[in-house]
Amino acid sequence: MATPQPTYDDILRLFQETDRKFQETDRKFQETDRKIQEVIEENRRVNRQVSKQISELGGAWGRFVEDLVAPACERLFLERGIPVDQVSQRNKRHHEGDTLEIDVLVVNQGHVLAVEVKSRLSVADVKDFITDLGRFSEFFPEYADMQLYGAVAGIGIESGADRYAYRRGLFVMAQSGEDMMILNDLSFQPKAW
Repeated sequence: MATPQPTYDDILRLFQETDRKFQETDRKFQETDRKIQEVIEENRRVNRQVSKQISELGGAWGRFVEDLVAPACERLFLERGIPVDQVSQRNKRHHEGDTLEIDVLVVNQGHVLAVEVKSRLSVADVKDFITDLGRFSEFFPEYADMQLYGAVAGIGIESGADRYAYRRGLFVMAQSGEDMMILNDLSFQPKAW
């Protein structure tokens, strides 16, 4: 017995049914794509919110560390025979479209000490700070006639960062219990910039 040949109407119905299934599949893909895009956008929103909160926490932690270092500077440098007339924090200046921020400035009659404060001090931080010391007088011309010294301070200090800073002529300050201390020995001679 021979299989009957499909009629034109049978083929048309088959194509129409196939087309309807393709359209339904396409509609499901579009709906899935829309849901995926909604999830992606929600993830972006959450990531922005978390990044903002982390940034705010990092800023607060940085201010906390600076607030620990700044008051200790007066006592520590007086103990080293360096009189202190003024200690100021978060000194930011702009010059020719550039910005320089010094975390702590310690000033007396003839000297100014710029202190870079990090929660975790690295060699890269020290290198960046040395570059900033070279630009200091451009941003703070009122101190141009004074001897400029540098110091770095950290709650945590990565391996080798303290030795690197010491060899470059910087004072190195670190947390000791609830207070700060200068790690440099008494024979240390700071570099003047």
